[in-house]
Amino acid sequence: MSSHTEDNTNAQASTEHEIPEIDPSTLPTDDQDAAERYEIIRQLAMSGELEYPPEAEDIVAALKDTIAQRDENHAKLIRTLADHQNYQRRAAINEREAADMARRGVVSSLIPLIDQFEMALVQDPAKVSAETIAMGVKMIRDEFLRVLSGYGVSQIAPSVGDEFNPGDHEAMIQQAAEGVEPGHISMVLSTGYKLGERVVRPAKVAVAPQNAPENE
Repeated sequence: MSSHTEDNTNAQASTEHEIPEIDPSTLPTDDQDAAERYEIIRQLAMSGELEYPPEAEDIVAALKDTIAQRDENHAKLIRTLADHQNYQRRAAINEREAADMARRGVVSSLIPLIDQFEMALVQDPAKVSAETIAMGVKMIRDEFLRVLSGYGVSQIAPSVGDEFNPGDHEAMIQQAAEGVEPGHISMVLSTGYKLGERVVRPAKVAVAPQNAPENE
């Protein structure tokens, strides 16, 4: 009776815990012996001739917990990746909106200058003196510089006699000038501009040559 009960128990255990097969021929040579031993143990377990150790159920439960934890971690990883992708999309949208807002700000600042040009163009040339036109142009220029200043733009405006600075100035020609030392600016051809500390366009200048006398 006891033997019959034990056989039933083993048969039930073999049904509840099916052990996967391993084909030794598919493994590296060093692992084939271990695989063959594993197959012998598997056959014994499946036939009911090998009893499971008492801790087998604990091992199976631990494996199930490990698998469940793996699945949970995988799900968390998928959610994290999705959140990161959503963050990247939101960041790209915010960047585009910020750029659009900056452009709108620049355009809004320049529109009044266009209005001033429009007002100047409707004036009757026969009734406006050259001095008045020059004053109007100067006012528009000053307003334009004020707008640029609001965006961090400043002028690079050297004077004749200043030392040539390759960081802020671009030498276009060499030209001597009275009272100007060699390597110094002898003529300013155009004003330069900076955005913050970065040079947008250097001031274009003429520089007194090294062999030029200080006074002619």
